[in-house]
Amino acid sequence: MSGAVLVALAAAFGNLLQGWDNATIAGAVLYIKKEFNLHNEPTIEGLVVAMSLIGATLITTCSGPISDWLGRRPMLIISSICYFASGLIMFWSPNVYVLLLARLLDGFGVGLAVTLVPLYISETAPSEIRGLLNTFPQFTGSGGMFLSYCMVFGMSLMDKPSWRLMLGVLSLPSLVYLLLTVFFLPESPRWLVSKGRMLEAKHVLQQLRGREDVSVELALLVEGLGVGGETSIEEYIIGPDDELTNEYDLAAAKDQIKLYGPEEGLSWVARPVTSQSSLGLASRQGSIQHPISPLVDPLVTLFGSVHEKLPETGSMRSIIFPTFGSMFSMLGNQPRNEEWDEESGVQGDEISDLDDGGVAESDNDLHSPLISRQTTSMDKDMDAPASYGTMLSMRGNAEDQAGSAGIGGGWQLAWKYIEEEGPDGTKKGGLKRIYLHQDGAAGSKRGSLFSLPAGDVLEGSEFIRASALVSQPALYSKGLLGEHPIGPAMVHPAEAAAKGPSWRDLLEPGVRHALVVGIGLQVLQQFAGINGVLYYTPQILEQAGVGVLLSNLGIGSTSASLLISGVTTLLMLPCIAVAMRLMDISGRRSLLLCTIPVLLISLIILILANVIKMDSVVHAAISTASVIVYFCCFVMGFGPIPNILCSEIFPTRVRGLCIAICALTFWICDIIVTYSLPVMLTSVGLAGVFGLYAVVCFISWIFVFLKVPETKAMPLEVITEFFALGARQQASIGKDR
Repeated sequence: MSGAVLVALAAAFGNLLQGWDNATIAGAVLYIKKEFNLHNEPTIEGLVVAMSLIGATLITTCSGPISDWLGRRPMLIISSICYFASGLIMFWSPNVYVLLLARLLDGFGVGLAVTLVPLYISETAPSEIRGLLNTFPQFTGSGGMFLSYCMVFGMSLMDKPSWRLMLGVLSLPSLVYLLLTVFFLPESPRWLVSKGRMLEAKHVLQQLRGREDVSVELALLVEGLGVGGETSIEEYIIGPDDELTNEYDLAAAKDQIKLYGPEEGLSWVARPVTSQSSLGLASRQGSIQHPISPLVDPLVTLFGSVHEKLPETGSMRSIIFPTFGSMFSMLGNQPRNEEWDEESGVQGDEISDLDDGGVAESDNDLHSPLISRQTTSMDKDMDAPASYGTMLSMRGNAEDQAGSAGIGGGWQLAWKYIEEEGPDGTKKGGLKRIYLHQDGAAGSKRGSLFSLPAGDVLEGSEFIRASALVSQPALYSKGLLGEHPIGPAMVHPAEAAAKGPSWRDLLEPGVRHALVVGIGLQVLQQFAGINGVLYYTPQILEQAGVGVLLSNLGIGSTSASLLISGVTTLLMLPCIAVAMRLMDISGRRSLLLCTIPVLLISLIILILANVIKMDSVVHAAISTASVIVYFCCFVMGFGPIPNILCSEIFPTRVRGLCIAICALTFWICDIIVTYSLPVMLTSVGLAGVFGLYAVVCFISWIFVFLKVPETKAMPLEVITEFFALGARQQASIGKDR
């Protein structure tokens, strides 16, 4: 776990450089104008600042597909090289045109960092703390701005401030970032799996998680390679094998999924509910059939129902699933895939024998489908291979098993072979992947539902309700199934990866639905007023008398402006730290719904302060308080969350491409808002500008309430599965109407 935290911090260093650059150019441009006599050339002056935005926009158009091709780590290395080279060129710049070239190169580094760092962190972070780790870029970006403002302020007090030195210092932290990307950051395990490089992915996961057994998560990453597909929701009951056999009218024994506990002889099963049993299923407030509001996206209520079912202890600890020491044991004799990992160089006959626990000690035990071929005595008595599901074996003692079971957030990954009889009487078999999720309550045999503390459910008469997302495995092959009827028939990940990301995948309902959410958040974030409030802040603080106070201390107007900006940035840091804590507790959606109204109220107060005539001191005090509150709430919600969500909601195969589309939207809107602000101030005035921002904030809250789901503590692969399911559910509801 600590490995993932350190990797996230190192990756977020790229955003520190972005914040550093933004603050440095704001101070340096004042001195650049004097040296190159740009007072009468506003176009060139504007380009000095805007060239970085232009570079970021240009590189973003291709960063996603290239990162899907080359990998996340090489792109972060290129970003650090761009930062480093641009810093050296800016320090040397003999004329304004060379400076513009350096600023363009700097923009390339900024664009790659802003686009790929959240993606990289999401793909390496555990689901339980993914929100916290993905808030690091916001924190380091603001920290970089503060450090840069302090540096530029100190240089502005010199007799002859040097803008070249201000900009050139960027090369020093850039060198640190370059060393981190080259020698410390590993490649994203999800990207490695997408290319069929299974051994590398396994070793990276072991480093990130700090444990040897990562077979469960590795199998999850393989399942994340799919895009689209039919998904259904089923109900399961989990309990002791003998308890469920006689008490409930459930599916036949052949439909059960066997779970093996950490204690010898402890056996549990998960069986689908095929009819109404004495257990009964509690009605869910967030069910798709009965949504909170007819206008709310079914996807939102679908995600909400998952979090409603979690116990009071939160989603970060599972009630029953961590007690299982293994996932599903494999039935029958599977043929070994001698080329499952192309990099291993070891053929199937060289793989070591399985031990009693069903796990090969060799790292080459990555043949299809990453599952041990464990057979129990009960399995041997079964006639049909469809009688049991499969469960990945875990190594080590019970404590290690408990810590490594599951895929995060109370979810478990399973496979089940299903055989159905067609209309013509012929039997057809198929493999189903199952994401099992516990409900937040345990019950007795009599069917009463009541909450139990975590870990108290392993009593002889207890059971657990569970919901399941059932769909076809990502690497399932009907052709292979015909050749190997026993066990999952899986193709090599490299064969699936050979297709690569396709623009056609963007038309999949789930991907298209996710793009609406991602693009919508990026547009609304930029038009919610952050640029206008930043522009207005020095003026407000000047009215508050801060400028006069600083001038009495011998600080000039330029230095005073830089100091004010630095103090404003400093106020953001503790608020971002609070957001880190809340991101995986309250959740992304909840933070947005709570902070956006505060942004709206702050803007309304700023409008009233500029419309109503009042004493200058009172006006300055009210405006200053409103601006501070606006900044603090923005960096807690609308600042980091759009990028966090965009890095979570897209399938692995098209994640880079989709994030590039969202990032391109961000940069285009940033350019529009930044360069339309002076025109808007002239046409509608400051109160009118804040009024427009307030309207956008109101629209943003409605959009979040209706369209943005809660993704906290959920594995990325489950999130994308929910988007696919929710999109199809929405389509079916539309047809019914």
